[in-house]
Amino acid sequence: MSFANFVKKSKFLTNVFTSLGKVYPDISGYRRIGLKYDDLISEENDVVKEALRRLPVNVADARTLRLRQAFQLSVAHAELPKEKWTTPEEDSPYLMPIIKEVEAEFAEKEEFDTLKSR
Repeated sequence: MSFANFVKKSKFLTNVFTSLGKVYPDISGYRRIGLKYDDLISEENDVVKEALRRLPVNVADARTLRLRQAFQLSVAHAELPKEKWTTPEEDSPYLMPIIKEVEAEFAEKEEFDTLKSR
């Protein structure tokens, strides 16, 4: 049995991990420097690179600005004023849906490429 299934079967562990998931954004501090959760996704694999390529220009530009601002704040060991923090309402997924789409396409392509003809 996988760890995920073990957690799902335990009401206590499900509550613990759900609670941790709710406080993670506050503990990690990424919203204090103006980032969204999807901004934290590493760009080091082909799936993410393709998903980033598919982003609309305005979304990609906003991501770039957030990342540059966060880098500058990090170097200065500073954070934004509280009124400029990313709110939970603003922290909506913009990259993960595209990543899932690209993963499905890559898996389908891999499956097609490995088919053997009779």
